[in-house]
Amino acid sequence: MTRKLGNKWFTLAVLAGALAMIVLDGTIVGVSLPAMIQDLGMGLTQAQWVNSLYSVVLAALLMTAGRLGDRVGRRRLLALGVGLFVLGSLSAALATGPGTLITSRALQGIGGAAVLPSTLSSMNSLFRGKERAAAFGVWGAVMSGAAAIGPLAGGAFTTYLDWRWIFWVNLPLGILVILGIWRFVPETTNAAKGRGADLLGVLLSAVGFGLLVFALIEGPSWGWWFPRSAVDFGPLEWPADAAVSLIPLLGLAALASLAAFIGWELRRARTGKSTLLDLSLFTHPTFSWGNATATMVAMGEFGLLLVLPLYLINVLGTDPMGAGLILAGMAAGAFLSGALARRLAEAMGADRVVMLGLGMEITGVAALLFVLGAGAPLLPLVGSLVFYGLGLGLASAQLTSTVLRDIPTESSGQGSATQSTVRQLGAGFGTAIAGSVLAVATTHAATTNLVSLALPGLDAGDWARKLSDSAGGLIPLIQHGNAGAAFGPHAAQVAGAMSEAFTSGVQAAMVAAVICLAIGWVGSLQVSRAARRAQLVPATDH
Repeated sequence: MTRKLGNKWFTLAVLAGALAMIVLDGTIVGVSLPAMIQDLGMGLTQAQWVNSLYSVVLAALLMTAGRLGDRVGRRRLLALGVGLFVLGSLSAALATGPGTLITSRALQGIGGAAVLPSTLSSMNSLFRGKERAAAFGVWGAVMSGAAAIGPLAGGAFTTYLDWRWIFWVNLPLGILVILGIWRFVPETTNAAKGRGADLLGVLLSAVGFGLLVFALIEGPSWGWWFPRSAVDFGPLEWPADAAVSLIPLLGLAALASLAAFIGWELRRARTGKSTLLDLSLFTHPTFSWGNATATMVAMGEFGLLLVLPLYLINVLGTDPMGAGLILAGMAAGAFLSGALARRLAEAMGADRVVMLGLGMEITGVAALLFVLGAGAPLLPLVGSLVFYGLGLGLASAQLTSTVLRDIPTESSGQGSATQSTVRQLGAGFGTAIAGSVLAVATTHAATTNLVSLALPGLDAGDWARKLSDSAGGLIPLIQHGNAGAAFGPHAAQVAGAMSEAFTSGVQAAMVAAVICLAIGWVGSLQVSRAARRAQLVPATDH
């Protein structure tokens, strides 16, 4: 059911504005993290939560929000989501400690979960034929473009104003979007399939994915197998001398919850009840392999967005604006190739464009591994990022249409929501894994480097943990701040050893990102093969 209201191209502009605001917030934080860490006294684990919780909450609620919009109206849910997002942004801008900031990011994620599927479902309902292709092209361009612009915007706000402005800016933008929704966006609904609301499915999926990301982020600080220290839960405590850390137990609980979720969804589908996740869509090889590809690609991409700003600011010594400008190389490449992706797809097929793009991403990150260092030259670094961005634009622009190629039109909303969910989960997992690898590799390398200095009275293990916990922020404090007084005339030596160690940690995290992208490339190869086998069957109009 659709209620007509205003010009639908104005509607598209409003929907694109809402989408840009949500996507931008997923990448704008990275460059500002060092300033947040210093201002609020955060550690690496808390910084990971600030960076990843938004994506995790977004992913956990996306499919639920999509179904809710079908029932109560997408316009109504869109306006509610933007309102919650603005409220979370206001709270984040006023945060005085890590806890408030992390909670605010969760509230932003709830709002974002209502906005993202509402924009996609509204476009799916309002546009047909060539107009739909154009609308989805705008949607894809906004997705990749806003994500790429995030680091530059974050750097500009943090350098010339304050990191809090990355949240303040959402207030006027959100108000404009809400006014646009009221004026131009029509109400659309869809007849609900199946009976009842899948509340248990929501709970099981949220618990499963949430615990899995929690275990990945807290693993380095709590201990992967044996406890590193006691862990308090209000009046309860997990002792430091326990036989096993909580992390593997949480991991098992996460896997059990996800297995129960899949079993529950299958059971509801057999009895004709509504499901949170339509598992029958995964019988289409292009959809199942495509979603696996999207997950791994997002893991690699967002892992890079966590560690690169930390390296640029803490090792190379750039300010947030400088880091944003360097990372803008990715945006430049993505914009250029995103504009060319459609023509390339017409010439060689969308599936092969995705393979080409991922191959370029892998090559770009591999090149970065060889140019990183305390005195890394900027030209090859930026060149590698531009090449990576070219691949990012090609892959992002065509992956959605490839994944949804064989999904029936009446299931496109569910298919789109599923793909958006796995991408956001990949973003959360990628941040968690990159942060964990960074912490472990940095601690090991710093301990080795500091021991080799053989300075009297230097507790190498303790300072290595401090370096890891500060996400590299200890390096400039030793070079230019009060922390260097602890090492006297050896401060420069210690800072150099720590810079090398942190660079090693960043390189290890980038290796993890390359592995994720390589697995994604293998998945894209399977997508291409499935698409080629299905060429005799007409593709479904999306």
